[in-house]
Amino acid sequence: MARQPDDKTDAKFSSDDSALIRELAALLNETSLTEIEIERSGLRLRVARNITVAAAVPAAFNAAAPAASASASASAAAGDLSKHPGVVPSPMVGTAYWAPEPGAKPFVEVGSKVSVGQTLMIIEAMKTMNQIPSPRAGTVTQILVEDGQPVEYGEPLVIIE
Repeated sequence: MARQPDDKTDAKFSSDDSALIRELAALLNETSLTEIEIERSGLRLRVARNITVAAAVPAAFNAAAPAASASASASAAAGDLSKHPGVVPSPMVGTAYWAPEPGAKPFVEVGSKVSVGQTLMIIEAMKTMNQIPSPRAGTVTQILVEDGQPVEYGEPLVIIE
């Protein structure tokens, strides 16, 4: 976070600047963005955060859900799966959810038969829930993201064969 005044004025932050920084930091958390930069009235402000994504799944989780471990290992190879002919890529940046609300039945599961336009999952972006429709009919063979996982544009979500 840096303030770059237009002239050689005092570079201390005012309480208004501190409030703006807090608002931008909150916006980063709400939207899963990693960086925001604005310029206003000669004040340039950049707020950024570092995110480290761990590829490992805890052993307790693997023992409790062997099917999920296959999904987790598939997400490690997601780069290879992005070229799969049945991949459904994320159309936006946001947070992926398998069900319409916590505790509800997921839209689809591995082995589910889907039709064109059927909702596969939802992606929350900027407080808006966006349904992700199936682009083709077939069987869901892999779900490549965890429930509640942040996703990037173009990231493989599901494989339908």
